[in-house]
Amino acid sequence: MSDLFVAALQPGALITLLVLAGAIVLFVGGWLAPELTGLLAAALLMATGVLKPAEAVEGFGSPALITLMGLFALSAGLFRSGGLDRLRALIGSDAVRSPKRMIALMVAAVGPVSAFVPNTPIVASLLPVIEGWCQRRRISPSKVLLPLSFATVLGGTMTLLGSSVNLLASEVSSKLGYGAFGLFGFTPIGIGVWLVGGLLMVLLADRFLPDRGRDDDDLLADLASSGYLTEVKIPQGSELIGQSLHGSRLQRRFDLDVLELHRGSERFLPPLADRTLMLGDRLLLRCSREDLLRLQQDHTVVLAPTPESDGPADLQNNQRMVEVLLPSGSTLAGDCLRDLRFRQRYNVTVLALRRGNAVLRERLGRVQLRDGDVLLLQGPKDAIRGLQASNDLVVLEQLEKDLPTVSRKWLALLIAALVILLPSFELIPLVASVLLGTVAMVASGCLRAGELQRAIRLDVILLLGSLSSFSVALQKTGLAAAFAKGLLVGLHSWPVYAALLVVFLFTTLLTEVMSNAATVAMLIPIAGQLAQGLDQPPMAFIYAVLFGASQSFLSPVGYQTNLMVFGPGRYRFLDIARYGLPLTVAMTVTVPFLICRYFGL
Repeated sequence: MSDLFVAALQPGALITLLVLAGAIVLFVGGWLAPELTGLLAAALLMATGVLKPAEAVEGFGSPALITLMGLFALSAGLFRSGGLDRLRALIGSDAVRSPKRMIALMVAAVGPVSAFVPNTPIVASLLPVIEGWCQRRRISPSKVLLPLSFATVLGGTMTLLGSSVNLLASEVSSKLGYGAFGLFGFTPIGIGVWLVGGLLMVLLADRFLPDRGRDDDDLLADLASSGYLTEVKIPQGSELIGQSLHGSRLQRRFDLDVLELHRGSERFLPPLADRTLMLGDRLLLRCSREDLLRLQQDHTVVLAPTPESDGPADLQNNQRMVEVLLPSGSTLAGDCLRDLRFRQRYNVTVLALRRGNAVLRERLGRVQLRDGDVLLLQGPKDAIRGLQASNDLVVLEQLEKDLPTVSRKWLALLIAALVILLPSFELIPLVASVLLGTVAMVASGCLRAGELQRAIRLDVILLLGSLSSFSVALQKTGLAAAFAKGLLVGLHSWPVYAALLVVFLFTTLLTEVMSNAATVAMLIPIAGQLAQGLDQPPMAFIYAVLFGASQSFLSPVGYQTNLMVFGPGRYRFLDIARYGLPLTVAMTVTVPFLICRYFGL
């Protein structure tokens, strides 16, 4: 420990420790978006002279980051061309009759796909399919949605393309001199993890997955049935006649939204605040039952009979109602809808908000948004398409007209297969294969040129590019070697299996409270030095860090997909840990064993 103390007192090392400590606090506390935290850390390491500018930003030009950018585009091309429609049809099949069979199907089908396609778009695409299956089968979504997330997590550890963290770990390992990962370098270990984890997911389903009910799972149906969407008419003698919405009692006394205004054959959409109301106008309101009753008692409005010629409101004039999710790191979290001027900003109206097992519909403008909230929105299709380009919102439903013709889906699958096969036979490098595949997707019409930029997750790129500075600083200042020596004091007489178990477990627990990418960037240099001190292959301990950072089964904030299913499944915080703890224990025992067998230790 004295070596660690001496090393930490060096100016560069002390600054690095302070920057890393501050970054960890920000990652855990969530006061800054993760990518901003990474950029801040890199900037401070440059400003203080710990790293040269070229060293701090070299991650932004790494082959791994370029590969990831192309991978986002390839996955978007697969989804938008219908290349994965067969998976959606399989998951939504009525031939699957029980939650346990659905979980087994997800493990068998979704897991392998997640080995090559980023898991976030997979979960976003399958969420509405599985919710529809639950509704038809009268099954609570809480019985199947968490396994969907876990299945993608397990599948993402089978190949280098399965997760952005895999690519980051490969890049860090290469820069430290331990070598990059092959496309299928850790696949034998990943397959074992997938099989063991998948079997446990099925066996634990009945006892450890909660039943949170299904009454409020479909926000749109529940909203309509409970009377929160109501069409009213302005009758003779109403005090609204001749007034604008802004100056009327509707805005002063009642918490409601006017979603549409019908006047004869004309139809007006928000903003409507300054439009003067007239006798016979029809208004589509979002309000509580109590407010509607008071408005009727005052003869301010009357319930309007629906003309036979009218269609559903969300099908008229190109309107749609969709659910969107606030993902982890969304810049909208922490603000209320009113302060964000949400309607003006996105040209959509918020009809309801779901948070865990609660559906909130009253005083929505004052509700502070949180990560994992699900919003029910109404707006023009063009506005909904615009939301799909936002990193602050994830649209949980695909718009049919966003897809190119499905006749290209086999071409998209062929391109994706070639992207995988060419580097597998070492014909061309992986980064070249991915870039060629990206160009082929656009040139063939599987992905529109305008969609290419929207497909790339800028927040992920900024985070991973900046985090490489952590590894460089730890190595350059000698802190990685000093930490490794400190661990050697306690682990030098332990079996290799036990040392790997400690590294895996520590990584798993750390990634539950902070970014798994940051965990990988900080721990791989230490793990490599520890392995050398124990006279073991550095790659074995690096794999322990890699798999530990990917096995996030204990909290909704530990992994993006866990947060995506948290709201729709109406889970409570401890529901994740209840189902995930046995998986974590099993992985803690299994992964070090598989690593030992793989390396012959």
